[in-house]
Amino acid sequence: MCGIAGIIDLKAAREVDRAALQRMTDALRHRGPDGEGFFIAPGIGFGHRRLAIIDREGGVQPFHSQNGGVVSLNGEIYNYRELARELAQEGLTPRTRSDTEILAEGWARHDTEFIHQLRGMFAFSFWDPAARRLTLARDRLGEKPLYYGETADGFLLFASEASALIASGLLSTELNPAAIADYFFYGYVPDPKSIYRDIQKLPPAHILTAGPGRLVALQRYWRPDFTTDSTLSFEDAAEALRTHLDDAVSAQMMADVPLGAFLSGGVDSAGVVASMREAGNNLVTCTIGFNERSHDERAAARGVAKKFNAKHFEHTVDAHDLSLIDDVAAAYDEPFADPSALPSYIVAKLARQHVTVALSGDGGDELFAGYRRYPFFLGEEKIRRAAPLWLRRAVFGPAGALYPKLDAAPRPLRFKTTLQALARDSAEGYAAAVAINLPTRARAMLHRDLKQSLGGYRPQSVIAEAMGEAGAHDALSAAQHTDLLTWLPGRMLTKIDRASMAHGLEVRPPMLDHRLVEWAGALPAAYKLHKGVGKRVLKQALAPRLGREFLTRKKQGFDFPVAAWLRAEGANPLDRLEASTAWRQSGLIDEGYVMKMAHSHRNGASNCAHELWSVIMFDAFLRKSAA
Repeated sequence: MCGIAGIIDLKAAREVDRAALQRMTDALRHRGPDGEGFFIAPGIGFGHRRLAIIDREGGVQPFHSQNGGVVSLNGEIYNYRELARELAQEGLTPRTRSDTEILAEGWARHDTEFIHQLRGMFAFSFWDPAARRLTLARDRLGEKPLYYGETADGFLLFASEASALIASGLLSTELNPAAIADYFFYGYVPDPKSIYRDIQKLPPAHILTAGPGRLVALQRYWRPDFTTDSTLSFEDAAEALRTHLDDAVSAQMMADVPLGAFLSGGVDSAGVVASMREAGNNLVTCTIGFNERSHDERAAARGVAKKFNAKHFEHTVDAHDLSLIDDVAAAYDEPFADPSALPSYIVAKLARQHVTVALSGDGGDELFAGYRRYPFFLGEEKIRRAAPLWLRRAVFGPAGALYPKLDAAPRPLRFKTTLQALARDSAEGYAAAVAINLPTRARAMLHRDLKQSLGGYRPQSVIAEAMGEAGAHDALSAAQHTDLLTWLPGRMLTKIDRASMAHGLEVRPPMLDHRLVEWAGALPAAYKLHKGVGKRVLKQALAPRLGREFLTRKKQGFDFPVAAWLRAEGANPLDRLEASTAWRQSGLIDEGYVMKMAHSHRNGASNCAHELWSVIMFDAFLRKSAA
């Protein structure tokens, strides 16, 4: 895992700003603490920070292919040995044992077609000196990030994090109003936007090409497919899933450094650990817990660690860890409101004390329908199909407006969001389901001037576009497809990438091996979600290894008890928020509405925890940016 940065002249071959490239590379030091490297030629410059995982001596970057091409890679190519054998048949004699060399030589020979052969997580740049062409590429699911922006005088800049582009001093720091609206709706800024107006993210599964005299061009090379294959029985699917998971885990266990795993009390991470044991390695596992029993899964994690004879490490997160808010905000580069970012940051720090690479269970919920919103969405879709939109708006719209938001009531009585969702079409309903904040509150939090500047833009359009692209035949596939395009790269993978890279830790999620993703996408919906319960086939596959008792226990989630901690006396980040001038003076947030929510939350009249946490993290982002 590494950090990459670069500058290319889109007009001619002017000398790149070497000082700016150095600043960009320095800003990525945390992603690559083991060394730096540069490649500079007329009109082009690469900077690289390295976290040495494979061939620590031979894999130095930027790497020069034998025909003069130059590559700078962030990530891992898991099948590089297999690709090396294929390239050997074409006459290649490798000089190193590194996956970077195989990427460089394969790309030099096969150009963009080579990307279809790559199995891994990656974001990389490749410079073809003969064609004077730059290629940027990002992996299929968006595990590794890549940002880019163009200067007014025709230079294209790219880097692993937006902060590196800002550090160049060549791009504007003006914020993007639509991205701010997205943030307060979803809790993150969805691809391809960034929080900055002049900076974009390269979307997952895309290639960007550019060069002197060329327009920047984007090409999509892969997309998820949920075309159902009904030829496999449920029992055979469960058996095949074990094989696919073992294969993915085995492929991702390559490393020349200590390797371990994140372990929660959930099925996904436990399944990954079980597959690691099948591979026969000594196991190191890391978990975090809370003093609040409603959020603590350490006992379940200990049980799994003991079952598979792992060397297990734990850390207890408490309210004092809220002092890390500024560190977390700095690590996330853009405002990021997922409360589980804090414990993710802490477990990554814990893991880095013992290993350099950690496997995780990320992706299981998206692939095998583990989120509780899926059965709710399917139920809503049945009603949408039975009643036209005009009728649902007439019936459920007023009912949703009148029904109280019973935050403290038992879950079955919290109908308000469901009633409001039924008054919307499928895409708007699902957007509300994945929103971190209540949509009406998300908009009310924005300053009137910001709302005016949006010119009619609505964050729900992000989900509408993704769901429209899905074209799935069933509601579950449509929701899963949408999550793979939006929620997964924007929220879940961003969370783990920034948290881990802040500590120089590489995290690999085997369940997002694209071969496993493609196979799982073809499973019938009933194999994943059955009678309102998700991960049916995954649980069946793992039952022989984990036991039925573990698989039927209730999952508690990974975020901290944010509602309670925002009502606590002492160590309450609301105190600093109320005293801060950054968010108040930004002209972006409605101060009166936020203070009203803070008062209502503190006295227990309502639960505004996620909305307030969004403002807390946005304020931390603003203060960090101004520093």
